[in-house]
Amino acid sequence: MKESQGHTHLQMNIASEKSGGLLLVVSGPSGVGKTTITRELERRLGGVFSVSATTRPQADGEVNGRDYFFITEHDFDQKVADGDFLEHAKVYGEYRYGTPREPVENKVEAGQIVILDIDVQGAKQVKEAMPQAFSIFILPPSDEELMRRLKERRREDEASIARRFAEAKREIKFAESSSVYDAHVVNDNLQRAIEETCCLINHRRTTV
Repeated sequence: MKESQGHTHLQMNIASEKSGGLLLVVSGPSGVGKTTITRELERRLGGVFSVSATTRPQADGEVNGRDYFFITEHDFDQKVADGDFLEHAKVYGEYRYGTPREPVENKVEAGQIVILDIDVQGAKQVKEAMPQAFSIFILPPSDEELMRRLKERRREDEASIARRFAEAKREIKFAESSSVYDAHVVNDNLQRAIEETCCLINHRRTTV
């Protein structure tokens, strides 16, 4: 998507008085800068991150209800059956995670921006459950640049990087070929990507 024109810095950071609440879904492959962008959206737009429910054990220093909602497998199954999750998945084949529907709906109704930083499968579930959600996919400028960023992190060995890169390619293909995402932002320059994403969100809030 081309960089938005004609917006002042103030307009990009502050939505108008008639702005309503919004469920914002942000996805993107590892190494694309998604976490940095969503944290900046939280700061600029007063957004709040959704708190996920999980079946994994509570770690030292974590607070139930702030970091996660820690629940049992039985309770998780019951919530799935009752339709209490906007999306849910088993991560790394062991623990389950889900986005509780009620807290998200309450915050959106109160006029807040609720941010979900989730993968493409989770985004698909959310759009099916709440079609009014606004979904953005963050793209790398090129395959070569994405690989460079993955290697630059120096967190994993070559085999792990290759797996992440292959998964990123699958995610990008899905995002570009499906109707799950309302907008795509290329992160070829971090500040420009942040500004463009802010513009998209404020435009959505003031026109819907």
